[in-house]
Amino acid sequence: MTETRAHARMLCSDLVEVFYRDETGHPRRAMANLEDISLSGICIQVDKPIPLDTVVHINHRKGAFHGNVRYCLFREIGYFLGVQLAPDCQWSPDTYRPQHLLDLRTLVEHDADAAANNEDTEPEPQ
Repeated sequence: MTETRAHARMLCSDLVEVFYRDETGHPRRAMANLEDISLSGICIQVDKPIPLDTVVHINHRKGAFHGNVRYCLFREIGYFLGVQLAPDCQWSPDTYRPQHLLDLRTLVEHDADAAANNEDTEPEPQ
């Protein structure tokens, strides 16, 4: 599958609060786990599905995001929602860092550097 994201995702974990209106227009609130984050989108895990194109407001420790649900998939332990953030509330690690944050690109670069250093220092076979 070809990656279509405009920005690299970072794995993360943090509890957030989600506000939205259901199909009948009633306000709803749900707790969610933030699963990954990029400059223009996030993935959250919730207990109940939220329809595509629903506007969601997501409160976190340092402020809030808002955007539209782009996908909602059930996977064993809950529903995973992809939310495209509105242009006026793009994520910045300078303004909000989730409790746990892992940039896989840094990890891969670190492993590649470590492997290159090990190749240089491994003894010759006898």
